[in-house]
Amino acid sequence: MRGPNASGALWLIDLAGATLFAWGIASGIAALAAGSAVPADALVALIGGGLMRGAAAILVNRVAIRSAQAIGRDTRRRVTARLLGEPLPAPVAIGEAATLALDHSRAIELFHARYAPIRFAVALAPLITIAIVALASLVAAGILLATLVPFVIGMILAGTLARQASERQLAAMAQLSALFVDRIRTLPIIRHFRAEERIARQVDAAAHDLADRTMAVLRAAFLSSAVLEFFAALSVALVAVYCGFSLLGLLPFPDPETLTFREAMFALAMAPEFYLPMRRLAAAYHEKQLGEAAELVLAELPEVLPRARAGRFAGLAVEGARIDWPGKSIGPVDLAIGIHGLVALTGPTGSGKTSLLAAIAGQVRLSAGSITPVAADDIAWAAQRPLILPGSLRDNLALARPAGDDELAAVVAGVGLAPMLARRGIGLDLPLDHLGSGLSGGERRRLALARAILAGRPLILADEPTADLDSSSAEAIIALLRALSSSHALIVATHDPTLVAVADREVRL
Repeated sequence: MRGPNASGALWLIDLAGATLFAWGIASGIAALAAGSAVPADALVALIGGGLMRGAAAILVNRVAIRSAQAIGRDTRRRVTARLLGEPLPAPVAIGEAATLALDHSRAIELFHARYAPIRFAVALAPLITIAIVALASLVAAGILLATLVPFVIGMILAGTLARQASERQLAAMAQLSALFVDRIRTLPIIRHFRAEERIARQVDAAAHDLADRTMAVLRAAFLSSAVLEFFAALSVALVAVYCGFSLLGLLPFPDPETLTFREAMFALAMAPEFYLPMRRLAAAYHEKQLGEAAELVLAELPEVLPRARAGRFAGLAVEGARIDWPGKSIGPVDLAIGIHGLVALTGPTGSGKTSLLAAIAGQVRLSAGSITPVAADDIAWAAQRPLILPGSLRDNLALARPAGDDELAAVVAGVGLAPMLARRGIGLDLPLDHLGSGLSGGERRRLALARAILAGRPLILADEPTADLDSSSAEAIIALLRALSSSHALIVATHDPTLVAVADREVRL
């Protein structure tokens, strides 16, 4: 037995320890009431029961946390694969993607660490407790059972309210993350247009919406706790009243059983154990609601579809490819390219050139048509806005493939970055931040092209490689692309008529 079931079964050891402890207390107090010394077996039961409960708590946490961490790692791996490495039917904002991969997987991990083990115990422990109490007092066991029915009804109502509130809270959290990350990325533009106040109001409204939904979750959690504590207190109070009146002979009805002092004390000591698993469950109820809501959200992510096996690159064929975005459709598109050559994708801004390149790279799912499967290791991508990591130019070039300085310098010279490095007098040690500050738009594109060339892959996808370049620099890049097309397959999205003129084929969207 592994995972939540294993850790949940360990709570039954805790119940066994509680039973020993209660029997030790009842026997000890009964002996003292009779004027005798506390028997040795009662002391052993007290000490042994306490040790069993402590050991069970330690083991439950250890087993549950290890299992939950494994589940969390698997969840993050699957979600990350879907978001980053698999085609999606619609784009996901960066902030929302981070929330899905990190916050939601963490919520599922906490669900399995805290709630899942207790859920298993709750299914059995109360019934076992009733059976144990029945050995001492059938009436006390009946009282516990009678309070369980309205308790379950109350918890179902409170739980439904809490689940709806948790789903709304997670949605608001994802929206706030997406909004915040997007506004941080475009902060220079926001400042340029002096839109700080309006953006601050947007973020403030989203933050207040999340706060309101979080308070709704807490209200639902407090309501469920109140229902639990009411019935827990009621059950213990009724058992105490019955046992006391039975021993005193003051019951207003014929006593159906004859209780001894030890039996009454044992039933009274075991009564709190009946609702203890449910108290533990209530303490983890917030994790339950967030975990289940997170699982529901992640379940709506498209499943990873098995890709056709891609062999050695032997060319690419796109047949009737269509991509449907909300409110927009791209295609159908047909194109073909062999193991070398240059195809230019043209069309007005927003016509879908970048989306088609992403579909060829396997990052966007087609709505119709087909694309020859190409292994990810056979594709190099030169994006309009390339990924730049904090570090040196050398570090960013090495993302494509580790290489010596001589090879890196040759590639840098080939894409026309050498004059800029010479002017700065730093060379490959040029420091860069994540925004590529200090590099122009054209220089960032040339960095992306340098990485694509350095990768040495047979298919190169380039998005507007000559944009933001002066005419002489653009001519040099066009000559480089034309030369590369003799040994590589290049598909280039462009508005540049000079680049289109040297291409082997133009595909207009």
